[in-house]
Amino acid sequence: MELPKFILGDNTDYPDAIFVIHTEFPRFIINLENDEVEWFEEFDQHDQKELETEAENYIREATEFYDREVARYDED
Repeated sequence: MELPKFILGDNTDYPDAIFVIHTEFPRFIINLENDEVEWFEEFDQHDQKELETEAENYIREATEFYDREVARYDED
């Protein structure tokens, strides 16, 4: 089974949090409530520099995914 690129996450210990999990490299969880990102990968200096330029795109994609999912829930 292939995982979707993004998954919504929920946790009752964080009732205001909106978690989006990115399942492809670089894997991370973002809390859209405060844009806090937790990376699952270890990065060397080269990766870190590349990540800094791409992080904004990852956050944008995660936000777009969330907006799309919420719109689909509202349609039902």
